[in-house]
This record gives sequence, structure tokens and C-alpha cells, in this order.
Amino acid sequence: MDIPASIKYFRFMAAFTGLFLAGSAVFALPVHAEDEIEIETEAGRISNPVAVFSGLDKITGRITSFDVRLGETYQFGALQVTPRSCFSSPADEAARTDGFVEVNEITLDKKIKRIFTGWMFADSPGLNAVEHSIYDVWLKSCKQQ
Repeated sequence: MDIPASIKYFRFMAAFTGLFLAGSAVFALPVHAEDEIEIETEAGRISNPVAVFSGLDKITGRITSFDVRLGETYQFGALQVTPRSCFSSPADEAARTDGFVEVNEITLDKKIKRIFTGWMFADSPGLNAVEHSIYDVWLKSCKQQ
């Protein structure tokens, strides 16, 4: 008597699932609190006190690089750029840099208008971009000094 293919498939999947669950139980290791802390430290990000930006003046076509310490404000044209945090990945991981940034515009009537608050990612500068008609600003990197 020939067994239908659907029953063969069901038996195979049941056997495979049983073996997988048995293997998982054998290889499962208890997790201790200090192991979790160690893993978080290894996978953690490095906090840096200085953010490195580039700015483009769309009228002149000039690109300017500038360093700004966290909490300080740098004036780039009519924009005020203030980094609040800047993180980079450890050297043994893929390079990733991100920072939380506030950007204000000084309007023609001398008022300060917030035009950007959020995370910038150095590897994706267009993801969270500062939208301004004359200036572009993006995060390039973070550094310790």
C-alpha cells in the first residue's frame, strides 16, 4: 500500500520538530545575570563627546566640516547645530555612528525656529535629513577629542 505524500511530509516534519526540540534542550545553557551584563557591554555602543558634521551651502556649493562638543551649539550659516548624544560602534563591529541632534534656524526677523530634532545616522545621511532651502547638514562621525 502506498502512503500519500501529505502523510509522509507530516511524519517528516513531526520527526524533525521532535529532534530539533530535543537538541535545543540539550544545548540550552542557563543564563546568569552577570552573563547578560557582559553581553550588553560587549554589544554596547561607545559614547563620544564630540560629533563631526558636514554642512553644504547650496548657493555657493561649499562643503564645510565642523566638530561640535555635546551640548554646545555651532553656527552654520543661518542654522544652529547642537548635538545631544553621539554613539559609535566598537572597533570589532561594523562601523555605525548615530547621534541625537537639534537644529534651529535663525529667521530673517531674528527669531529662532526649531527645524529638526532627531537621530542622524552617518551611514544613511538622507534617512533623517535636515530640510532647509539653503543648507544641508549631516553627521559624519563621532570622536573622543
